[in-house]
Amino acid sequence: MKKALIYKPSKTAMQSGVKKFDKWIVEFLTDKPGINPLMGWESSTDTFNSVKLEFKTKELAIEYSKKNKIDYELIESKNRKIIKKSYSDNFTK
Repeated sequence: MKKALIYKPSKTAMQSGVKKFDKWIVEFLTDKPGINPLMGWESSTDTFNSVKLEFKTKELAIEYSKKNKIDYELIESKNRKIIKKSYSDNFTK
């Protein structure tokens, strides 16, 4: 059967909000990517590589994978460390 990655996407450096990054993604891995002879880009005949499923929780994503007998690899998200700073700290230290 297919192998999939289960992960929570991280925000890019160009974004400050975290609204769209609260879902877990199940993304299928491509078996054998090849080179497109026309453009020279990497492509595949496997249509699963364009499928990304979204779930509200990690447990739902794992349950879906087990229910459909999909081998999966879980990538845990790292928690952001937020340091509260004040503008006056630039001058007092």
